[in-house]
Amino acid sequence: MRTTVAGLFIGKPKPFRGDSASAIARDPAEGAVHLGWNGFDGDQVADPVHHGGWDKAVHLYNADHYPFWRKKLPQHDRIERFGAFGENITAPGFDEDAVRIGDRFRMGEALLEVSHGRQPCWKLDHHFGRPDIMATIIKTGRCGLYLRVIEKGLVAKGDEILREETAHHDWTVARVFAALIQPGKRDSAALKDLSQLPTLAEDWRQRAQGLAEL
Repeated sequence: MRTTVAGLFIGKPKPFRGDSASAIARDPAEGAVHLGWNGFDGDQVADPVHHGGWDKAVHLYNADHYPFWRKKLPQHDRIERFGAFGENITAPGFDEDAVRIGDRFRMGEALLEVSHGRQPCWKLDHHFGRPDIMATIIKTGRCGLYLRVIEKGLVAKGDEILREETAHHDWTVARVFAALIQPGKRDSAALKDLSQLPTLAEDWRQRAQGLAEL
């Protein structure tokens, strides 16, 4: 798999709703930006309990999803450009069915590893001014994904992205998202297996374990 960084975005917390703040409205980055263990230099999160950190250093959203959203949200100002979902990186080719937990990608100088999908929350509904964005993501599985940093380095818009390692299991981002987030019949044996997947983000391993015990 070879693709490119179609968009690179950096943000800081801004007033969002009431007393809450969010960094979801990120801005395009100029030139190359250093990517460290916990994310890009200058990028911040408003809620460090649920965002940021080792397992959520980089949020990537598939550029190939944008035509779907532009059809659903015609002439919506936010969806006209990449970065609409608060992602740090927009890149084509990252379909949730085609990427496994633990896959590694060289992006510019940095090496990243897929840790889990993004669990949508109410902030997306508020961000777009619509009551159905979170529900649509859950229904369609167009969730995007998080990556952890294995090797630090500079990343810029236009850099090549190359898959360097493919995980040797069948837990794609889509399958994990379906098992843990989408409603449906729970497979306790599969969830138990998922909870033991070392490259899956810790909080999602714990979620898998809890669901397996229900």
